[in-house]
Amino acid sequence: MTNHTDRFARNQWYVAAWSSEVGRELLGRTILGEPIAFYRTEAGEPIALADRCVHRRFPLSASGLDGDRVVCGYHGFTYDTTGTCVYVPGQKRVPRTARVSSYPVAEIDAMVWVWIGDPELADAGTIPRAPHLADDSWVTVQGMEPIDADYGLLVDNLMDLSHETYLHGGYIGTPEVAETPITTEVDETAGIVRVSRHMLDAECPPFYARSTGIEGRIQRLQDIEYHAPCLYLLHSRISPAGADAPVFRTEITYAITPSAPGKVYDFWAVSRNFAVDDDDVTTFLRDFNHTVVMQDVDALNLLQRTLDTEPDGYQELSINIDTGGLAARRILGKLADG
Repeated sequence: MTNHTDRFARNQWYVAAWSSEVGRELLGRTILGEPIAFYRTEAGEPIALADRCVHRRFPLSASGLDGDRVVCGYHGFTYDTTGTCVYVPGQKRVPRTARVSSYPVAEIDAMVWVWIGDPELADAGTIPRAPHLADDSWVTVQGMEPIDADYGLLVDNLMDLSHETYLHGGYIGTPEVAETPITTEVDETAGIVRVSRHMLDAECPPFYARSTGIEGRIQRLQDIEYHAPCLYLLHSRISPAGADAPVFRTEITYAITPSAPGKVYDFWAVSRNFAVDDDDVTTFLRDFNHTVVMQDVDALNLLQRTLDTEPDGYQELSINIDTGGLAARRILGKLADG
């Protein structure tokens, strides 16, 4: 049984890249099955064009720029920022059908978002916010990993953090994560799921012990805020057990962007408002969290390969810890139907 979701919610915004990834060199990404080439104009505006030349389908992301125009690296067909072909080799007349699709883009909170559906419906005002990513009083480390798994598996993974105890033991997981019950709130109209796990007396995992300097047990508050279909925020507050202060805040951000059936982009970031001038803490959090992300990547790749071999009719088992993930599935299904 192939467990791939090929029904995507198209009239939605998705993160295509970190702002730092989009520049004066063309960047190729596949979003919801559509190959797209991203770049910036000389004025700094992000542009998104279909990543296939109309002539012989050569990838524009493997081509070059002439000012704000994209010049196909195969035969020189040249496109302006709207996707209109303005030059073809060997003749003065440009065929009227010589154009590629352009996509609405928005750059908000250090992320470049793209709209795949009806461009008339694209409203950047509906994009959920992650203001800490662009706040100078916070320090952020970030990355992106492609995963060969259905995007729904990554949503499941992030909505149920009890797996930290087992998959990420020795990094961010402790026994209390799996042992502590959750509370779940669902706003299906707004497409938001909130899952909270508050641990008042927990072991301090290395991720926080080494970054905060706390010795001994901690109060660890995890509050998830998932804005379907793409943005996931984990508000984390750490303080010594039994003490109201100091409070160390981290904001864990994920953008979950389907690339194609069975493939997803895992954009991740860790932001903090403490030790902001300590480069050693920055390096530690970047390297440590990358290791944690790769543990998820390996597990989800394995899980997808396993699901692909399951016979038809297999029924999965869900329990209380799956409440948030199941709510997210319902919302994603409605968005896809809508």
